[in-house]
Amino acid sequence: MIYLDTHVVVWLYAGQLERFSDEIQALLNAHDLRICPIVQLELQYLHEIERITVDTQTILTDLAARIGLQVCDKRFQTVVGEATAVSWTRDPFDRLIVANASLNNDILISKDQNILSNYPHAKW
Repeated sequence: MIYLDTHVVVWLYAGQLERFSDEIQALLNAHDLRICPIVQLELQYLHEIERITVDTQTILTDLAARIGLQVCDKRFQTVVGEATAVSWTRDPFDRLIVANASLNNDILISKDQNILSNYPHAKW
């Protein structure tokens, strides 16, 4: 199972596969893909501030159909508990995204340098 950071979801929706290395594309093609529910909220924020023009539900419905992307159903309380140990960032989105993946030491695809430097299973 592989988790995706918010920007990865946006780029996949936009078909910007050239942003991903061959290694990352191979991982995306070989594993079940999930997002933390907070990615859904972050996409909504990006839509509201007009950083993306497509609404959250359209993006997630499209990616579910095209690549089988699913929203993770781990208990929120468990994820928040794990996020309390993610003290290397003040960004609540990043804390929850990393915590969600780290519960099972799953890979997290992200270009975020802070995540890459601090979460050992992050890949770019």
